[in-house]
Amino acid sequence: MVTVADGVHAYVQEPGGWCVSNAGIVVGTDTVLVVDTAATEKRALALRDAVDALAPGPRRIVVSTHHHGDHTFGNHVFSGPHTLLVSHEAGPAELVRKGTALQSMWPHVEWGHTQVVLPTWTVRERATLHLGGITAELIHPGVAHTPDDLVVWLPEQRVLFAGDLVFSGAAPFVLMGSLAGSLAALARLRKLDPLVVVGGHGPVGGPGLLTFTEEYLRWVAALAEKGLADGLSPLETAARADEGAFAALLDRERLVGNLHRAFHEAAGGAPGARIESAPVMREMVAFNGGRPLRCLA
Repeated sequence: MVTVADGVHAYVQEPGGWCVSNAGIVVGTDTVLVVDTAATEKRALALRDAVDALAPGPRRIVVSTHHHGDHTFGNHVFSGPHTLLVSHEAGPAELVRKGTALQSMWPHVEWGHTQVVLPTWTVRERATLHLGGITAELIHPGVAHTPDDLVVWLPEQRVLFAGDLVFSGAAPFVLMGSLAGSLAALARLRKLDPLVVVGGHGPVGGPGLLTFTEEYLRWVAALAEKGLADGLSPLETAARADEGAFAALLDRERLVGNLHRAFHEAAGGAPGARIESAPVMREMVAFNGGRPLRCLA
């Protein structure tokens, strides 16, 4: 638990790789806001215990920053008559389509009992929550990490819960969203002038996390442009890339998925248009020297 402002806490799960995601807890005088709910039953129950220790009252608002299971599988441990589940309006369809398929990628993980719980309230562009002493703004920044991204912005505290628009110490991932859209979203978030940025994975930081993500995505875009000019595939482009400082990132194999999205958009593909993930994941394994993608959930 990292307290980033009065009544505002980041629930950080190290090291922040595949399915090891962060959450947020915002304690108002009337209601507690929980941002994301972890991947496994055990982790979600531990998060619920942390929330209860801060504010044992029954009223909860749970906001999903996007539909991916490592941010939503724990929703069911919070669901009940006094809990409002919130997502972007595109989230429910994605939740139904994906179900718990993510778990098949890492069958060794002890997922426990998880289930898909659909939100009871959805947001299209923007909404404001009054928690009692704390105001939280829910903002859809466009298609970025996914088509249904929501960030949680606390304007008075200048704290931004950015979801997976931001990774800290780990490679960003835009396969299911948009590279260009992510850059536009980050520019929009920068205008908020956050003091504290809580990404979806990794340590808490400041606005430098926005800068890092922008630099990485611009590097991917430049790689894609050269790869296309040279007649290479995304995997071939990744294999020939000089990763420089990015080579030390956690889950660096995401470069392959990001290049698939960049190639798609360079060919005129729409942001958020579906790219089959299973073949891309196999290429990421190949880029990783044939080693399975490492998940510590």
